[in-house]
This record gives sequence, structure tokens and C-alpha cells, in this order.
Amino acid sequence: MASKALEGVKILDFTHVQSGPTCTQLLAWFGADVIKVERPGTGDITRGQLQDIPKVDSLYFTMLNHNKRSITLDTKNPKGKEVLERLIKECDVLVENFGPGVLDRMGFSWERIHALNPRMIVASIKGFGPGPYEDCKVYENVAQCTGGAASTTGFRDDVPLVTGAQIGDSGTGLHLALGIVTALYHRTHSGEGQRVTCAMQDGVLNLCRVKLRDQQRLQHGPLKEYSQFGEGVPFGDSVPRAGNDSGGGQPGRILKCKGWETDPNAYIYFITQAPVWEPICDIIGEPEWKTHPDYATPPARLPRLNEIFARIEQWTMTKTKFEAMEILNEKDIPCGPILSMKEIAEDESLRATGTLVEVDHPTRGKYLSVGNPIKLSGSPTEVKRSPLLGEHTDEILRQVLNYSEAEVNEIAASGATGAPRMAAE
Repeated sequence: MASKALEGVKILDFTHVQSGPTCTQLLAWFGADVIKVERPGTGDITRGQLQDIPKVDSLYFTMLNHNKRSITLDTKNPKGKEVLERLIKECDVLVENFGPGVLDRMGFSWERIHALNPRMIVASIKGFGPGPYEDCKVYENVAQCTGGAASTTGFRDDVPLVTGAQIGDSGTGLHLALGIVTALYHRTHSGEGQRVTCAMQDGVLNLCRVKLRDQQRLQHGPLKEYSQFGEGVPFGDSVPRAGNDSGGGQPGRILKCKGWETDPNAYIYFITQAPVWEPICDIIGEPEWKTHPDYATPPARLPRLNEIFARIEQWTMTKTKFEAMEILNEKDIPCGPILSMKEIAEDESLRATGTLVEVDHPTRGKYLSVGNPIKLSGSPTEVKRSPLLGEHTDEILRQVLNYSEAEVNEIAASGATGAPRMAAE
């Protein structure tokens, strides 16, 4: 039987919304026991946000909290604080994405946690690192703007744009997961826990490194692979927005395909990579371009990219995006259809690999979710449904913290885990 890669690791999950839950869900997929601590009565705020079905957990919550257990705990209640201290002593990692200073105000500073459990790893997501903005609250689009993504996304003469990919929230959560696993490995030979911190601004900037590369290149002359160079438009002092140009130095564009007039996603991304220039010329019906001095070399093509892509688009408009991809792939020409979310949701190959999974939930029924994007040959991922609010409270108190039946009843009666309930007579 295959083992879980992180089996035996206990995660105390104080995260909410998206960035933190992305991190802890990934660890749960790898087999960690993730204990999600939630406020009695309300829980993670996303349980009730963007609901498509009344009075059930939203997809926003369910798709970010698979494979976890939920305990409700009032950390201001003396008994609740006692339970939390016991959880800290028992668990390996505490993950939080509270606003700046919240954990300290709860009475659980790094120093206090380290004193309770020297082996514990405390992992945090913040909006900014130390500096003038460290006390500012940050959300997805703020992170994209402050991390350099928005200023370099969009078309040259238009406003900056954020991307639909959640590079601020989910991207930072993925960074934090790597930091946690690294700290766990370090603990195997040091015996000590440590702090792991990821700032959302830093995570976005890490994903925008090619634009920081271009900022430095710009000091030594124009960026020749950008369309504006071929158009003779001068560069300013910072990296411009470049539309759908490729960031890898190979000219690329999104081109119309057959049916574009009625289908907003009938497009293909096409890269005119130099090693396959000759097959491109043959496919689009311009064989003379293979040797013509105006088209035969990449430097010669640079000032003519608009003309070249216009000619390629004449060809792509005669094919569906899938027909074009099949023809181009036979010649190893880099390309990719613009897949809509509907097309992705219906892709059987993604279901077969576990990248898309159908999950059954006790109150909302079946729904489609993203599965683990990281595949381990010896530790396959089983995606389990998200927990109901407080579903595992008594189970965690008994099985993880080893409270007796009388102690569990005492905790419940105190209101530490929700509305006070009387012990059974």
C-alpha cells in the first residue's frame, strides 16, 4: 500500500480565505493531518462567501479545504486557550495568514510558541515584508500590483491589468508550502523549529522575475523581442506592457482561429521559434520567406512581426484552434489553444490524471475541483471533501489531544468550542 509523503505530520491551521488554505490543502493532500481551527458559529469567512447554493458551504471554501479536519475553538475563552496550548505542544507546524500582529495579540507570539514547543515551525503569510508597508492589509489584486505583475500586463497604450491566475494568494501559498517542507527537513537534523514567512509582494515578484530581468536589460538598450521595437516605438525607463508577446525572447502572439466571430475563445497562441521557421513558412503558404533576406533570420523578422503574424493569422483563421494545434504540433511548432474554463472542466484527460476531481459533499452534493497538481509516484493523492464547521471537534479533543470523556464534556460546557452544551447525564 502506498504511503503518504507527509504522514505523521500534524499541521495546526489558522488560515482563512485563499492564500493560507492553499498552502495547508497542499500539505493535506500529501498526507499531513491538517487541523483547521475555526471560530464557533461562523468559521472561515469563505464558507459563506459567493454561495451558489443557499445555506451550504461555498465552492470558495470547499475547493480550498480538502482533506482537513475542523475544530471550532474560541481562543478568548480560558478553556479554549488551554486547548490551543495543548494543540501547539502536540503539532509540528502552525500556519497562519492573519493580519499583522494578530497572533501576538492573541498571546501567542513566536517566543511563546517556541517556549511551548521548541520543535514547532510557525509559518506565516503577510502582505509585505519588513519595510514601510508591513502593516498594510493585502489582497490578491493588491499583491499583483505591488509585486510588479500589473505594470507589465496588458497592452502598451492601455491601463495595467491584473491576471485571472491567483498568483498573489495561491502563488504565495505554494511558496509557503515549500518553506514549511524545507523547515521540516531541517528539523530532522537540527531538532529545532523555526519561523517561515512569505510576503505576498515577494511571491508575486518571484513569479515576475523575467520582467525584473528585462528592467536591467533595458538599461543597455531596447528590448528587441518586444513588438514595440519592431514598430519603432521608443522605450521609456521601465519595462512596458507588451500585450501577448512571449516573455522568453521568442516572438509570440494570440491569433484568431476559425469561429472567432462568435466564440470569444477561438484563439491560439503561436510562437515563431527560429528552429521551426521553415516549417512555419511551408504551412502558411509562404515558402519563399525561408530564404528571402527580409524574413530568413530572426533579426530581419523583428521589424516585420506585425506583418508576419498577420499572415500567420490568415492561415489560423481557416482552422479551428484544435485543428491548428494538431497541424503545428506535427512540426514541433510551439502553440497552444486558448482553453475556456468550460473546455477545461470537460477535459477527460485532466480527470484521468487527477488534475480535475469530482468530490461528493454531504450538503452541496457533487462538485468539480482542482486536484493535486504535483504527482508523486509512490504517494498518490486522494482528494477528500472539505470538513463541515467543527465536524471533528470532539474527535480531535479525544484522539489527538487525549482528553478524557469528562474533560471533553467540561470543555463543551464552557463554550470554548461553541454554544455551551450540558454534559450527558
